[in-house]
Amino acid sequence: MPISLNDNKDSQLKLSLAQWSFHRTIRSQKMDHLDFAIKAKSMGFDAIEYVNQFFPDKATDYNYLNEMNTRASRAGVKQLLIMVDEKENLSDLNKLNRLQAIEDHKKWIDAAAYLNCHSIRVNLYGNGDPNKTAEVAVDSLTQLCAIAKKANLNILVENHGQLSSHGKWLAQVISKVNLSNCGTLPDFANFCVEREGGALWSKPCINEYDKYKGIEELMPYAKAVSSKSFDFDENGQEINIDFERMMKIIKAANYKGYISIEYEGDNLSEEEGILKTKRLLEQYL
Repeated sequence: MPISLNDNKDSQLKLSLAQWSFHRTIRSQKMDHLDFAIKAKSMGFDAIEYVNQFFPDKATDYNYLNEMNTRASRAGVKQLLIMVDEKENLSDLNKLNRLQAIEDHKKWIDAAAYLNCHSIRVNLYGNGDPNKTAEVAVDSLTQLCAIAKKANLNILVENHGQLSSHGKWLAQVISKVNLSNCGTLPDFANFCVEREGGALWSKPCINEYDKYKGIEELMPYAKAVSSKSFDFDENGQEINIDFERMMKIIKAANYKGYISIEYEGDNLSEEEGILKTKRLLEQYL
């Protein structure tokens, strides 16, 4: 199993808060990105994970990054990683597009290093030939990891749509890269391999990979974990995902890092959904 250059593993499992949990609040401008750290702390979190969609033009703005560092330090929270969503695709079969994708990610590696993060999360979309897509994905990750190594950073891939949501496929890609700073960020719910019309998002899922099998396959390479949640029953259990089963898989893999909370439901406020997920996870920590 690969070992992180900047190992984020502690002696016990801990909880962090993923910024995507507040995506509606931030997009509606009811919360500023810079206020996320102190909000997370007020809800009982000591670590946070950013999404670059909420500060897309700030990767090279070091005054802004300094302010992020200052606010996180004042709040007493660790900045763990940046989830990077860029237009260009790291697994694009077109070489020029793929090289542009690598170039687009460089600035986020630098920004993450400046924020003392341990990783950036990248995407490997693709719904073409699995073997060809895997080949180019390995090449892209190898190049990115070489760049990230100089900054003592990891490159993590999330199961995040299309081929990347096929647990076995993604695990084999990471295995073929075979670098100490290349790993996964398993997400409890993102296992839709195919949607109607070949869409990446929004359309109904017509081919979903078994989420428990997928988590088992990705955990040996995990340097971060995302506990996605949507809705809860009267006993506080997530109705779509067996959290107890997921936590058994995580513990069986001897993972000792952070588990981030990423609430994405519609029936509760974002804050209520986050706190319900937190209480649920605390039962199994």
